[in-house]
Amino acid sequence: MTEIDHRPRHLDAKLRARAREVIPGGMYGHQNAARLPAALPQFMAEGDGCRVRDVDGNDYIDFMCSYGPIILGHRHPAVDAAAREQQQRGDCQNGPGAVMVELAERLVDVVDHADWAMFSKNGTDATTTCVTVARAATERRKVLVAEGAYHGAAPWCTPIINGVVPEDRAHLLHYRFNDLDSVEKAASVAGDDMAAIVVSPFRHDARLDQELVDPAFARGLRSICDGAGAALILDDVRCGFRMAYGGSWEPLCVSPDLSAWSKAIANGYPLAAVLGNERFRSGAEKIFVTGSFWFSAAAMAAGLATVDTLGREDTVAKLERVGTRLRDGLAAQADAHGVEIRQTGPVQMPLMTFRGDDAFTLASEWADAAARRGAYFHPWHNWFLSVAHTDADIDEALVATDEAFAAVRRVLDRQRTRVTASVRRAGTSDVRR
Repeated sequence: MTEIDHRPRHLDAKLRARAREVIPGGMYGHQNAARLPAALPQFMAEGDGCRVRDVDGNDYIDFMCSYGPIILGHRHPAVDAAAREQQQRGDCQNGPGAVMVELAERLVDVVDHADWAMFSKNGTDATTTCVTVARAATERRKVLVAEGAYHGAAPWCTPIINGVVPEDRAHLLHYRFNDLDSVEKAASVAGDDMAAIVVSPFRHDARLDQELVDPAFARGLRSICDGAGAALILDDVRCGFRMAYGGSWEPLCVSPDLSAWSKAIANGYPLAAVLGNERFRSGAEKIFVTGSFWFSAAAMAAGLATVDTLGREDTVAKLERVGTRLRDGLAAQADAHGVEIRQTGPVQMPLMTFRGDDAFTLASEWADAAARRGAYFHPWHNWFLSVAHTDADIDEALVATDEAFAAVRRVLDRQRTRVTASVRRAGTSDVRR
């Protein structure tokens, strides 16, 4: 796995140029590769297991898994077969297929806090529906969200406020993750108008070290919502099925009233779900949310196959094992190269940062060098492991990351040389004066 084997990206460059003519900005959203290191491609051709290939034929061990949806591996046979079989019978029709009921039943069986399910397409659909259900059920307006947290791209939650008017967020109040005092203060401001608290299973804000939840904080949120008669909404869009099979806070014995799911729920097929308890069923029945493609059966068949496959495999344990192997390997390499790093978040959804690298210059250098050697990492977004990653895949990727750390070491050495030279020149100037 050497840099010379990585072919140039002529077709990718041509597609980027064509895209700039017909797509605003050339690309948009979180998959806009213009913001990423040069070696990371914009356009992909195919994936298989934990490997992906770009349009120029360059292969990578994939540590983004399509930013989370791929949990069983690209082109998983059982999932693809289920979707294909349903597609042949019918997908987008005048009514949903029977598989909708089957999937809802399975999720209610799997997730302890769930008594019912609703389906849509994206994580933003799910989180927005959760908030709407909470407001309909409580007949209140105020919603508490953590500072800097990402819950989707709708006006009420998008991190980029261009095109958003103040009225879209007039009833949002903010707290600090893992700071129960800040939640209590926000709840006090909301008073009798508090409809819900929205929280992520752990703090996974982009460009920041990840922060696991304090169990006491999770229990405190549950207590505050119980006391206020508000909904506790768990945004499990990113984490669902990677931290626990029955919901990310299941190991903490903290049950949300509503939870939002997407990404890994159908191993790459477009599907999202809202799961809720009996208390909020009436709110779900009151609202009107829909979409022409929300009831498509093929993705639901893929979802059913995914949930069943995850249930048969010790998914979380497998992800933790390969994630720990990766984390330990990176730590050893960083130490060997004299590079200071921080590894945060759960090992199955890790993030690595460099000390003092606030602009992510070193992280970008590292990710660029790793990509040139066939390993796809993101410089400032958390990564994702899949069941398809094996010990051998991790070890192969670590060959690439070792070279990436060497590249970072060279950058640091050049910086040190420039600083030393500058100090010497300044000293010589002082002597002459």
